[in-house]
Amino acid sequence: MSCAGFSVTMTTALVDDIGRERVLDRIREICLGLPETSERLSHGAPTFFVRDKRAFLMVLTNHHGDGRFAIWCAASPGAQQLLVDADPERFFTPPYVGHRGWLGVRLDRGVDWDELAGIAEDAYAEVAPATLMEAARARTRD
Repeated sequence: MSCAGFSVTMTTALVDDIGRERVLDRIREICLGLPETSERLSHGAPTFFVRDKRAFLMVLTNHHGDGRFAIWCAASPGAQQLLVDADPERFFTPPYVGHRGWLGVRLDRGVDWDELAGIAEDAYAEVAPATLMEAARARTRD
């Protein structure tokens, strides 16, 4: 069965190429709308950085055959465990960076864009210097 860029199989929902590009475009809009952010490939995945140095969010497709279309992002202390425990179908502990508290969020199970924007902004806040956070807050007040 296929619907709006998603192909449904018996166990997982895999997003087709067009659906992935649409989702990535929206993630770009969110991440690149934050002060002094950039995007480049890192480890083969679109990755968003603060001041071209510190990664705060990556978009991965079927990483090492895990069957997921997801983001991995920085998270505040305790947030990873809280979200994974609350909804393990959508949230997970990603390999390599999970031990640092990073959060995995599945994008192939439907996306709540307000929630995802909040998660991306929280990830940005985890790595951005205080001066950039002040600029981001001022921008949202305007």
